[in-house]
Amino acid sequence: MAKAIMLQGTGSDVGKTVLVAGLCRAARKRGLKVRPFKPQNMSNNAAVANIPGDNAGGGEIGRAQWLQAIACGVAPSVHMNPVLLKPQTDVGAQVIVQGKVFGEARARDYQAMKGRLMDAVLDSWGKVGEGADLVIVEGAGSPAEINLRSRDIANMGFAARADVPVVLVGDIDRGGVIASVAGTHLILPEEDRRMIVGYLINKFRGDVSLFDDGIRSIEKFTGWRCFGVVPWLKAAARLPSEDSVVLERLTSGEARALKVAVPVLGRIANFDDLDPLKAEPQVEVVFVPPGKPLPADAGLVVIPGSKSTIGDLLKFRENGWDRDLLAHRKRGGHVVGICGGFQMLGRMVRDPDGIEGSVTEAEGLGLLDVETVMEPEKTVRNVSAHSVPFDLTLEGYEIHLGRTTGPDTLRPSAVINGIDDGAVSADGKVIGTYMHGLFGADGFRGRFLESLGIKGGGIDYRAEVERALDEVAAELETHLDCDAIFALAR
Repeated sequence: MAKAIMLQGTGSDVGKTVLVAGLCRAARKRGLKVRPFKPQNMSNNAAVANIPGDNAGGGEIGRAQWLQAIACGVAPSVHMNPVLLKPQTDVGAQVIVQGKVFGEARARDYQAMKGRLMDAVLDSWGKVGEGADLVIVEGAGSPAEINLRSRDIANMGFAARADVPVVLVGDIDRGGVIASVAGTHLILPEEDRRMIVGYLINKFRGDVSLFDDGIRSIEKFTGWRCFGVVPWLKAAARLPSEDSVVLERLTSGEARALKVAVPVLGRIANFDDLDPLKAEPQVEVVFVPPGKPLPADAGLVVIPGSKSTIGDLLKFRENGWDRDLLAHRKRGGHVVGICGGFQMLGRMVRDPDGIEGSVTEAEGLGLLDVETVMEPEKTVRNVSAHSVPFDLTLEGYEIHLGRTTGPDTLRPSAVINGIDDGAVSADGKVIGTYMHGLFGADGFRGRFLESLGIKGGGIDYRAEVERALDEVAAELETHLDCDAIFALAR
């Protein structure tokens, strides 16, 4: 079995995902065969990973572990994230185990389910380390949630079972970092406290030496060593985001030639589809929160994926975005709908089996002459495709329920494995597709932006992600004692 080290946070969104990715890249640069692992993730930003021994397609993992696999220079595997929770309501989620749908559970029911899921976690743990020198594990939430400790599979419950030492991550940007680290030490039971070999401070802005007294205070309270203080990592903004928590902080940047408006759906999924557009120097991507209108000066509206198409469609209307979208079209604006967003653009969405919930049908936005019927079988696969309007190669992935039919599908947006996908309006200004990742194709993105009158392209988006990972790793090498962290792996 490979040696391992685990990063756990004093809370959610302290930057564990980027730190693990950076450490994975740093270890790889040292010649180590390194793998990422996250026992349990909660995110509607999913990626398609291979299932060893299964040639039928692929399975789902968190997008974060997909990014960490890139940092390691290896293909993503479902065993890197054996349990993925995809929220569908405020109290319930779809449960993905080793890449496949395991079932649905309300929050309370899920707590009772965890005992069975630990077996899958430990099975994947054994497999992910095969042939590796080092596994870097990411926790979820915080080990300080001691009310959940008895059934925990994501933090100390896993670390103790797998005997993996833990580095605690504190986020200084949100304030109270001394209390959060010392408080975690205070409330953890002794057996869990012994698993922690030290801590690091993340997201520091300014002169790091100003926190020297803070380090001494934490050492006084905890006795833990500090592995370093990481500054605000600017390169992290060029990496795919893990989940929708970050959308609350995304704001409009400087005015550019093309404004792209993206309504923030309640169950928004795979919104990193927009990242390649954000990287374009002439493009401003604006995420529009509920209660705010779609900006009238947007040249393009992108309706992203959704984990609950009908529920988000109803909320779309409640926000008045349907009226904004119609006004946008009357001004000659362009619209792209991806996956759930594509389904919303049709005339009707039907869910006769109640797969998504109690509401079994909803009138669509009517910008494409298609209808969607939800079906139990889920499509999960990586794909190579061809853009019909632009006659260019595409690469991406599909994760969706439902079958969409209607006259506008006779004008497909792409051909995937010889089968038509999506739909295009008669004037060519409304495009729907089930394929995630289409904007990641540099040639397509450039031609698409040109069709909107914008000079685009020239950016190798995947190379930009690789460069950002290298920059994050270099910053960690500068500000952390990476040798000490790796040496403590066991």
